[in-house]
This record gives sequence, structure tokens and C-alpha cells, in this order.
Amino acid sequence: MLSIYNTLTKSKEAFKPLDGDQVRMYVCGMTVYDYCHLGHGRSMVAFDVVTRWLRHSGYDLTYVRNITDIDDKIINRAKENGEAFEALTERMIAAMHEDEARLNILKPDLEPRATEHIAGMHAMIQTLIDKGYAYAPGNGDVYYRVGKFAGYGKLSRRRVEDLRIGARIEPDESKEDPLDFVLWKGAKPGEPSWQSPWGEGRPGWHIECSVMSTCCLGDSFDIHGGGNDLEFPHHENEIAQSEAATGKPYANAWLHCGMITINGEKMSKSLGNFFTIREVLEKYHPEVVRYLLIASHYRSPINYSEENLRESKRALERFYHSLKGLPQAAPAGGEAFIERFAQAMNDDFNTAGACSVLFELASEINRLRGSDLPAAAGLAARLKELAGLLGVLQLEPEAFLQADAAGKVDAAEVEALIQARLDARAAKNWGESDRIRDQLSAMGVVLEDGKGGTSWRLAE
Repeated sequence: MLSIYNTLTKSKEAFKPLDGDQVRMYVCGMTVYDYCHLGHGRSMVAFDVVTRWLRHSGYDLTYVRNITDIDDKIINRAKENGEAFEALTERMIAAMHEDEARLNILKPDLEPRATEHIAGMHAMIQTLIDKGYAYAPGNGDVYYRVGKFAGYGKLSRRRVEDLRIGARIEPDESKEDPLDFVLWKGAKPGEPSWQSPWGEGRPGWHIECSVMSTCCLGDSFDIHGGGNDLEFPHHENEIAQSEAATGKPYANAWLHCGMITINGEKMSKSLGNFFTIREVLEKYHPEVVRYLLIASHYRSPINYSEENLRESKRALERFYHSLKGLPQAAPAGGEAFIERFAQAMNDDFNTAGACSVLFELASEINRLRGSDLPAAAGLAARLKELAGLLGVLQLEPEAFLQADAAGKVDAAEVEALIQARLDARAAKNWGESDRIRDQLSAMGVVLEDGKGGTSWRLAE
């Protein structure tokens, strides 16, 4: 049985969908003012793996991941670029989808955009006003009364009394309480705005997700996910808004993934210590980057370093070496590996444990290839099948092992030299065989002889 760590209860729980085998999951997506950095990639890949495993486990999953396409950062960047905010967001959304495709991330079932749900935001805000949870001071803004919601802080375990210490109201704000947060922002000159019952303006960030999630999945749903930096205040505020408006529990379980760190600090555009996904993919194969992001448990932080990326590359090379040179076969055998892989994944999506099982399976393939080729081939197909649930090992071995050679050596020339060496070996012309190997080595080509023939790759 699947168990997951629920941030709301701070404990690991047996997963029980609210409605039979139907699972509804909402994940906070990107604010599309710039290219996605690797920290965003961590969240995308983490919940892609959750999606794959839930569906493999027989659940009928509806996966919703939103797009924030209006906020201060978008407005400011569009002004800097001298373009309409819509042009900026469309370009960044297209780039995000390109990054996802390269990282083998499945598309969510629904990808709502904030600007498509303005009417729903008006409706929820009005409900909150009518219930006394929100107020409009008359300047075009609308605020949420944090002190009115008895459960505020239950996700992040923060006390309202502690939060008030040091909190203050800015001169341009009309709050009743320093902790109150904005639901609707009155329009400023030159900014995008929409007509509302409170005047021209635009939505606050938190109300966007409350409305998009409940619109797509209903008042209560199974899983809400995102990075652990969103736990407070964003997710805390979502709970307060949604439960006050509907009178029902919001998300049944909360999953938060760890951050990408650099020298102990969170990778962040605001800190300027980030690498975009496309920058990293210029240097490393997409599967290497994906493997880096799944090799650790989703709740753990990942330290970004060149050495960690190289280690991911070496790990994938070990896997692909175990697969190469074997005949095509249907998955067969390996029942003990299947069981242990499932145990790891059912333990809060423990991809680190699942990868360990894959390494053991690769070792068994290597052990069998010299004595029982059909069994090795069946296990190799099993390895690809299980690894596919993590989104890796779906390439032909040579395609991955020789990927670095593109643009660096002439593949046809290498293949011709390998054939000449094979001919020399068949004629027992060992001197010529060694000369060709030395020639290839000087080109940076590493040869690997095996029962399935000779394969090659570039030296690191």
C-alpha cells in the first residue's frame, strides 16, 4: 500500500483517495516571467514521478498544474523588455514546454492560467467578504482577515501571535491587521487590470491557486503539491481562503519537494544563484539532468555541482552498459526486483531506494550475460520497464553512450575503423588491431568489447 508524508499532519500516512480510485492532484506551477531554472525542474520532475507511479498503481489521476501569468515580476519584466505582458508570458510558456519535453516530463491533464479565471476569483473574493473573512477598505484593494480564520498556521505550524511580532503595515496599505494579505490589488497607472466589483485591478497571488484548484478539482481534493518554499505563506494562505469560502477541507494531503541548493543556499532568481534548465542542458544530456533530480528522495534538498552531474552521468553509463549488446526481448523474470522496487516507491515515492534496486538488477544482468543470454535479455527489458516509471533508460544504449560524440568525431569514420579492427582481429593481425585501437584512442574514443560486439563512446 502506498504511504505518503503529509506536510499537514507532519507524518507518513496510508494513501486513501477521497473517491474510490479517483485521484485529484494540484501542483503549483511556474510564474512565467523568465526561463525555468533547475529548481523549477526539480518540482516538475518530482511530481512527474508521482504522476507516473500513481497511474502505474492503478489510480485514475487528474493532474492539474497551474501557470501564473500575471503578477508583479511579469509586469516589471515586460516593462523592462518594452513588450506586452501577454507576449512575454506566451514566449516563456513555450520555453517551459520545451524544457519539459527535453526532460521527459509528461504534460499535466490541465494547465489553467490565472488570467483565465478572473471571474472565479471575483466570486470567491465576494464570498469571503460576505462571510466576514475579507474586507474592501475602499481604495480598490481587498484584504483577507487572517485573524478571522481559526486554523491559520496549521500547515506550517506557525502561531498567529508569533507572526505578529515585528509585522507592520506599510504606509500605502489599508490593512486592519499587519498579517492580512491582499486578495485583489487596485490598479496602478500603466499596469494590466481587469474590471471588478471593487474597481479596476488584478488578483493577488494566493487567490489565483485557490480558485484554479477548486475550479478544476472541486472544493476538496486528494493531493496538493509544490516546493517546500511555498509552504508559508502561499499554501497557508490557500488553505485559509479556500476553507473559509467553501466551508470544507481543502487538500487532503500536502506534498512538498526539497530545493536545489548551491553552497547551502536555495537556487533562486531573487538571489541570482540560479542556472536555467536550458543552460544546464547545453553541457549535459537531458537524461543526466533528470537522473540527478530523481536520484534523491523528493523531499530532500539536492546540491547542484558539476561533480554531482558527472556522477549522474556515470550512473547512467553503468545502466546503459548493462543493456547494450543484448537481443530484444519481452520483460521476463526479476520478480524479487519488481517487489522491492514497488516497496521503495510505495514508501513515499522513494526514488533513491528504487534506483538502488535498479543498480542491483543491472548487476544481475551483467552476471547472466555470459552464461544465460536469454535470461539477461529478459531482465534487461525488465530494467527498462521499471526505469521507465522514473522516466529514464528509454534510449538505445549507443544513443546515450555516444551522445557526447556529436560534433566532436565523425561517427562514420569511427565505425569504419572499428570494422577494420574487427577484420584485423579475425585475421589474427594483432599488431594492426592494436594500431587501430591506438588511433581511436588518440581521437578520444573508448572501445568496449563484449559478446554483443564492440561499442564505443568518447572519453570523459
